[in-house]
Parts: sequence; C-alpha cells; structure tokens
Amino acid sequence: MPSFDIVSKVDLQTLDNAINTVKKEITNRFDFKGSHVEIELNKKELVLNIEVDSDMKLGQVLDVLVSRTMRQGLDAAIYDQSKEPYQSGKVFKKEIPIRNGIRQEDAKKVVKLIKDSGLKVQAAIMDDIVRVTAKKIDDLQEVIQACREASLGIPLQYINMKS
Repeated sequence: MPSFDIVSKVDLQTLDNAINTVKKEITNRFDFKGSHVEIELNKKELVLNIEVDSDMKLGQVLDVLVSRTMRQGLDAAIYDQSKEPYQSGKVFKKEIPIRNGIRQEDAKKVVKLIKDSGLKVQAAIMDDIVRVTAKKIDDLQEVIQACREASLGIPLQYINMKS
C-alpha cells in the first residue's frame, strides 16, 4: 500500500548557517554600531537566546532572523515566539525554542485534519511522525495538498513516499 510520513524536522546545519548570517549582518549594520547584541544557539536544547539593548532592537533582530531563515530554505514557523522578552538589568533577553518534531497535540490536529478531509486514507501517530497510508497514491497527494493549505502553525515536511 502506498504511504508517506509527515514530519517536522529542522536541519541544524542550515539553521546554524542562517544564525551566523544574521550575526554577520547585525554587526555590519549602522544602527547596531556600539550596541550590545548577542545571538546564541544552544544545539542540545534547541533554544535560541537573544540579548539586545532595547525592545526596538529586539524586534529588528527578530525580523532579520526570520527573513534570513526563510532565505536559507527553512520555515519561519520553526521559531516558537510565544514567550515574552524580559529585561535583565540594561539588556532585553528572549529565549526562542526551536520546534523540532511534531508534538502529540499537533500530531492529533494533523490526524483530525486528514480524517475530516473525507479521503479514504489511514493516519497513524508514531512518536513524532504521522504515517499516512492509502490504496491510491492520488489520495496521498490530496492529503499533502490539504495539509499545505491548512494553517496548523507548524512546519511540515512530507518524506518517505512509497508506492
């Protein structure tokens, strides 16, 4: 039976390249001359730590980060920006967790979306992967299209297509 997997994986090397490009661009910008800007990626915990002088500069750094990430071919939704920045002394700090893998509640949303589409497919949650099987490969392609059109708030990739 034809099948494929829905995953949400981040290529750490591409992410690291994007962050290094952001660091380089920020140090070369005129409006950041003499400012305290620190961007650090913790690869073990998948957390991006940003420190800047002001709240306005934090917004500018985040804009550059998202645009450079998208230019590197990664989805901007990998950054979980739900945490608010906090002030520590004279600097503003923000921790941004990197979304890697599909959480259980997000996997349930994907499965519900697939079941609500009315297609004759089976979706099964396997850890941080959703496996979709069907009798016809055309049904699988319709599932991919439905997942792309739905705004689930997580970056999805479709791998291991087998017929």
